[in-house]
Amino acid sequence: MAYFDNAKVGDSVYGLVFGAGEIAQIFDDSHYKMMISFKNGYEVPYTDDGIPGWGNFKKQTLFYKKDVDLTDVDFAPVSKVLSAKKIIKLREKNKLQVRLPSGIWKNAKKAEPSYVEELLEKEKFHLFRKKQDKEKTKIKENE
Repeated sequence: MAYFDNAKVGDSVYGLVFGAGEIAQIFDDSHYKMMISFKNGYEVPYTDDGIPGWGNFKKQTLFYKKDVDLTDVDFAPVSKVLSAKKIIKLREKNKLQVRLPSGIWKNAKKAEPSYVEELLEKEKFHLFRKKQDKEKTKIKENE
């Protein structure tokens, strides 16, 4: 049984990539089960397991809004704005994170390449950061 087997049009959902939204459409004869309209204007198809038709995600990124607990999710602002040169270096080393439209930081390789390219072209360097070491992050939180 899949997570969204009993989904209905109008149900409130939360996507880890795009934030809050609702189910706009249910599909019967398609690989994707539903179309989600997000509050920031994006519309994305999802499978009945909550896997998006956007990016290269292989895990569930969509949940019913009532089931979401964002206490352990990193929404921290960037502490240092990176240069274009540094962003390219970190990207090559797979140590670059990008802030998704929902505000969550994820590895840039997980994000849609066109989204990352658009941010770079528009010089929105404040939406990139070096991959955070989990040990250092926990130490800072405990101080």
